[in-house]
Amino acid sequence: MQINMEVTNEVELNVEGMTCNSCANTVTKFLEKRGMKNVFVDYSSGDVKFENNIQFDISEISRGINALGYHVVKNEQKETNSVFNFLKSIEGKFYFCLVFTVPLLLHMVLPFSILHNGYFQLILCTPVFIVGIIQFGKSAYGSVKEGVPNMDVLIFIGSTAAFIYSLLGGIIIGNPDYLFFETSASIITLVLLGNVIEKKAVKRTRSSVEALTKLQPQHAKRIDFYGDEKFEVITEVHQNEIEAGQYFLVNNGDRIPADGKVVWGTASIDEAMITGESLPVEKQISSNVITGTIVKDGAIKILSTAIGKETVLSKIIELVSTAQRNKPNIQKLADKITAVFVPIVLSIAAITFLIALFGFHLSFQQALMNCIGVLVISCPCAMGLATPTAVMVGIGRAANKGILIKGAQTLEIFASVKTIVFDKTGTLTTGNFKIQNLKSIGVTDDELKSILAGLEKFSSHPIAKSICAELTNEKIFPFINIYEEKGKSIRGEDAAGNIYEIGASKIISAEQEREYSQFSVFIKKNAVVIGMVELKDEIRMEAKTMIDSLHSQGIKTIMLSGDKKESCESVANQLGVDQFYAEQLPEGKLEIIEKLRKEGTVVMVGDGINDAPALAAATIGVSMSGATQAAIDSAQIILLHNDLSLLPEAIKISKHTLLTIKQNLFWAFFYNSLAIPVAAFGFLKPIIAALSMAFSDVVVIGNSLRLRIKNLK
Repeated sequence: MQINMEVTNEVELNVEGMTCNSCANTVTKFLEKRGMKNVFVDYSSGDVKFENNIQFDISEISRGINALGYHVVKNEQKETNSVFNFLKSIEGKFYFCLVFTVPLLLHMVLPFSILHNGYFQLILCTPVFIVGIIQFGKSAYGSVKEGVPNMDVLIFIGSTAAFIYSLLGGIIIGNPDYLFFETSASIITLVLLGNVIEKKAVKRTRSSVEALTKLQPQHAKRIDFYGDEKFEVITEVHQNEIEAGQYFLVNNGDRIPADGKVVWGTASIDEAMITGESLPVEKQISSNVITGTIVKDGAIKILSTAIGKETVLSKIIELVSTAQRNKPNIQKLADKITAVFVPIVLSIAAITFLIALFGFHLSFQQALMNCIGVLVISCPCAMGLATPTAVMVGIGRAANKGILIKGAQTLEIFASVKTIVFDKTGTLTTGNFKIQNLKSIGVTDDELKSILAGLEKFSSHPIAKSICAELTNEKIFPFINIYEEKGKSIRGEDAAGNIYEIGASKIISAEQEREYSQFSVFIKKNAVVIGMVELKDEIRMEAKTMIDSLHSQGIKTIMLSGDKKESCESVANQLGVDQFYAEQLPEGKLEIIEKLRKEGTVVMVGDGINDAPALAAATIGVSMSGATQAAIDSAQIILLHNDLSLLPEAIKISKHTLLTIKQNLFWAFFYNSLAIPVAAFGFLKPIIAALSMAFSDVVVIGNSLRLRIKNLK
């Protein structure tokens, strides 16, 4: 199987210091303002990807991101590991701040005089506040500068207000009632704690991609001077040293280091991760092998043909990663609200302070605490996490099942599908045809078989492949100037100038079609019929169960085929398909799909080149993994295991992912709608507000993670 990815001028960076989706939005806006296209920022992994423009300057972009309060990590820096780097991490900052914050909080329960001393509290709070400036202050300033104020603005203003109030009132004026250093330190420390929990939890939502990545072997046994065993030198090399065109030795228990071909030996290889086949696949000379698959028995030497991002495994990983970073339409509402959320909260906090101070005549410090409570409790992180965490888990679960989904929007649309259209040959049926009867006219059976074998090998149609498989031992008739008209026939010319054509009933007259109605394939020489073939195609074992499952979900099923009406009717009746269209050319299939689209969401499931236009025209295209590259490229969903029973599973995953997104967004909106008034009326202390903010993120992430093990009904 091949999965092509479009080559673009994509730039990849790794950025440290982002703690939430709001930070990611800041970096995204920064890049978009400078003309970058298709920007993707994942704060949990630090991945930043975008397509550059003509004026692209990596140094300028890096300096700009650093100025926002984050840090672009260079490749040579990623391998370093030191105490300094640990303190730069979100975990390191949290533990550092915790050491100073705990003694500050203890003064609330312990009578020791030193703990109540204002200068001692200042000494304890200052390191934490400096971390807050580094972590939140710089990011807050950068986001305001870019015109997209993020949650760090709220955190920084809240912690700074408490610190300055304590410094002025408690230290300069000398009134111990004005000491709220523990509030400033606690806000920073508890927000960092929330970031740590969030980072670890979000990382779990990415487990599917990480599991696939771990399949890539880190080392390989390279063979130098291949060709004469006496002079072969085996060298163990790192993954980064593997190149196309090199030879490798793969022993029992090793993973295949690169996509390639077997040049020596035999082996049984576990390819379950790609094909879903539970039994090992026997490989011999000229067999293709896939990166990451495991040799269960035997030893082989391979010639690498694709490495790195060109391998099947890498392309699957890229497809899953790309899908996980794609935003569904439902996210647009949350993004719009989040974009104006911080300015609104700042306004509410200011109004809260003024009303509490002048309207209810509360003390300055109580009005300030109410204001700080509003700032801290209102963090929009939960809204930012609602969709991406659910999407990552949903697409990850699908990938683990062998379902590749190209984008979150596909998930969203697929959840509401009401009509699914199936191609017949190779989709509802196995595509493994057997020759039931062969009739020759004016030529011998052997000559007819030779013509069939010689011409059909140039076609990628499932029927052609089956005929070639049936005629493996036949003599190949030589052809020149091959031409295939998709969905109709294939023609070839021999050295004497004779024109041969093989196709379905469309290439013969209506009278001949009635006379030879039991035959499926016809062979013509110089426009005269010289033979015909009767084929039998078997229905997939899982097809009937799959159709019944779709019907139980209220989904209408339609079969769309270029095959003869009698054959289509037989298959439709056996499977219980609601409706079928027979004898359709690619243009006819396209017209039917476009007509159905006017009535609502349409899914097309196909596997051949002639299905590619219909797959592209449908709302969602689904392709089997054994399909042609054109079909795979045209589809939004690929069933890796070539198993139709995965289709109802894909629909269930889509529905539950969309449900999880809605649940997350409801909680995020409900939480902020309830929490802001409670904080404004003074019922939430800033410390409790900071803890509650972290809790809201955990609820959203926990609900998304539940999708990993949820029983789908």
